[in-house]
Amino acid sequence: MYEHKRQRLASRKVYHQRVGKNIFISIMILLVSLGIGIAGYYATVPEFDFYDSLLNASMILSGMGPVVEDRIEFSNTAKIFASMYALFSGVTFLSMFSILLAPIIHRFFHKMHMEDDSI
Repeated sequence: MYEHKRQRLASRKVYHQRVGKNIFISIMILLVSLGIGIAGYYATVPEFDFYDSLLNASMILSGMGPVVEDRIEFSNTAKIFASMYALFSGVTFLSMFSILLAPIIHRFFHKMHMEDDSI
């Protein structure tokens, strides 16, 4: 996918294209994951409207934790969904940042390990 350490460093244009592509992929993963959370909360918690579902899905996906009010009683199905979504969100959040940082870290290490031909 990226150039080997013995190859020349990619141009800035190629680097910026890689970063842009990875940002796009991360945003798509975020939107799909958020959609799954919204749909799941909306379907399993009858008291939640779209905005409550969006709020809880966003908070879980960001790692902040759910926003739960005392007046709402969660069914067993909702509890199972919330548990599975929380596990899924943790992995998704870490994966998304890995995808975002991959070209940046690769370029940094590539610059560090480039061989100096003048020696």
